[in-house]
Amino acid sequence: MRRILGLGLLAILSGGCDRPSGSTNATLGIALPRTSNLALIGQEQLAGVKIAEQMFNQQGGIDGKPIQFAYQDIGNDEAGAINAFQTLISQSRVVGLVGPTTSQQAFSAAPIADRAGVPVICPSTIANGIPQIGQYVSRVAASAEIVSPNAVKAALKLNPNLKRVAVFYAQDQDALVSETKFFQQAAKAQGLQVLTVQRFQTTDTDFQTQATTALNLKPDLVIISGLVADGGNLVKQLRELGYKGLIIGGNGLNTANIFPVCQNFCDGILIAQAYSPAEPGQMNAQFRKAYVDQFKKDPPQFSAQSFTAVQVFVEALRSLNQQTPISKLALTKLRSQLNQQLLKGKYDTPLGEISFTPEGELIKKDFYVAQIKMQPGGKTGKFVFLP
Repeated sequence: MRRILGLGLLAILSGGCDRPSGSTNATLGIALPRTSNLALIGQEQLAGVKIAEQMFNQQGGIDGKPIQFAYQDIGNDEAGAINAFQTLISQSRVVGLVGPTTSQQAFSAAPIADRAGVPVICPSTIANGIPQIGQYVSRVAASAEIVSPNAVKAALKLNPNLKRVAVFYAQDQDALVSETKFFQQAAKAQGLQVLTVQRFQTTDTDFQTQATTALNLKPDLVIISGLVADGGNLVKQLRELGYKGLIIGGNGLNTANIFPVCQNFCDGILIAQAYSPAEPGQMNAQFRKAYVDQFKKDPPQFSAQSFTAVQVFVEALRSLNQQTPISKLALTKLRSQLNQQLLKGKYDTPLGEISFTPEGELIKKDFYVAQIKMQPGGKTGKFVFLP
């Protein structure tokens, strides 16, 4: 159910009594990780935000005035996300928030923004229930329930003889617990036998016990829901123990930052995608060019998603400003009207054409699967999208 906010708490969390924003430019809050084991994903998300910040301000911002950005590091836990949200809402007085990175952080921090009436767009949260946190919470990441089955189908297309699956997942992240459930459902729906389900923590580095237990059952497919460091090390140790079959990685492994972790052993990993650099559309062409010009490689999904979150806010603010100059709106009213505006819009984004349900769930048509192909030497690689 949607939460109802008392007026007293709203005033506190909004940073004081309601007052007109005057000529002050709109400020977007960016709550993403710069430190911790999420920093590798955060680097890619922040790259997307920075490209969006530069691109949209070069295009004139809002009515010729630049959009301001306030950044806070969320670390890797709920406390970091909560502190970041509170600071951005009450001190930076942002009109909207992009973040956090994980579903676990969103379940803890997003209710704070919802109670304060501050719109939140989560760029990468894939667990079920994120938009249901409250009426001010939406996301530009598709649920694992939609994305995960595509990787299982792709694995069977590559090898129709697959029969036996070993599943590994990190039990300390809500998104990964949710994702593994949908992976297992998809495997069983395709007639595959789930031999074992092995649990670990995202902080683990030694997976010999879980890997040996699973490999003794002779699987021909392995599915891993983890993050970059733990997932990459698990892949490496499975290969070192002699596993030669296909490996599916979940959303947390969907980054080139995994290459230095498992190196040559990354080769062949299948990962479902919500973004393709080949996605048609003018906005993706602009975004891809800007990313390639800066980083000399195609943009990853996490960068495309964070760019898209900023884009949605910018386009919604521009639409709102055409109706009533946002400089004349009190902050609380601006936040409320911005949330209403962004939910009813349609957007040509790097992810393709997207829109939202009234509840804030992403509506998007196309999804993909890519396979990692490592270059000789094992230092670099690329995601090759499958037909």
